[in-house]
Formats: sequence, C-alpha cells, structure tokens
Amino acid sequence: MENFFAQNGSFVISLFLALLLGSFVGLERAIAGKPAGMRTYALVSMGSCLFILISESVRQQIGGMAGFDPLRMASQIIVGIGFIGAGLIIFQGNNIHGLTTAAGLWVTAGLGIAIGFGLYQLALIATLFTMFIFAGLWHIEKMISSDTVPENQERL
Repeated sequence: MENFFAQNGSFVISLFLALLLGSFVGLERAIAGKPAGMRTYALVSMGSCLFILISESVRQQIGGMAGFDPLRMASQIIVGIGFIGAGLIIFQGNNIHGLTTAAGLWVTAGLGIAIGFGLYQLALIATLFTMFIFAGLWHIEKMISSDTVPENQERL
C-alpha cells in the first residue's frame, strides 16, 4: 500500500481535493433543495480533474509529441458539462428553472480542471467565490426581489 501511495499520491490528493471542493459547492445546492446536490457536484468536479490528470499523464508519457495538447481535453469537458447543464434547464411559461444549477455545475467542472492542472489555490479561491454567489448573493436577491415586486404580480 505504501508503494501505491508513493507512486500515486499526487493523483489521490488531486482527486480528493476535487471531490471535497465539489461537495462543498453541492452542499449549498442540497440545502437549497435543488435536484443536483453534493454527489452531482462532487462527481463533476472529480470527473473533470480525472480527465485532466489522464491528459497530463499521457502528455508526460509521450513527451513532446506533435499535435498532442492537454487543453483539448479541458475544452471537451467544458462542452460536455454545457450539454448536461442544458438538460437541467426547464422552461415553464415565462419562468426558467435550473439555470443557476447548470451554471454551478459548469463552474464545478472548472474546479476539477484547475485541480487536475495543479492550480490548487485557484480552485480554492473559485470555490469560495462560488459559495458566495450561491449563498451570499441569494440573500441579496431575495431582499431585492421582495422589495421590488408587488405580492400580486408574478415573478419572472
């Protein structure tokens, strides 16, 4: 087991950090009663990290092979998560539901990408900002919307 961790310790740390930060973002979504919660956010973040770790590992194994660019993997993650996010967005008349959840998943994919590339401080800062957006700005929006929309008028 010691040999395994000695050889794969940085992978384990990266994947665990991606799981942890993704879970932290998803915790707020779970508390808010949203369908995509801790597990979804943890999987998106960790999965993104995994794909980047694979890409970086392959790059190291094959050296400077022409035409191989680890950023291509990152760009495909962004597109794929955008597709998942689009499936979360629901239009009901004039109301849109799931847009913030979709955006949160997209940012969480970015957390995993950052961790996969070893940008730990960037991922931590982005996680804190994301939590502020989800929790802090939610309270501000609630105060603003309750002050500006009459009770008998539908909110869009």
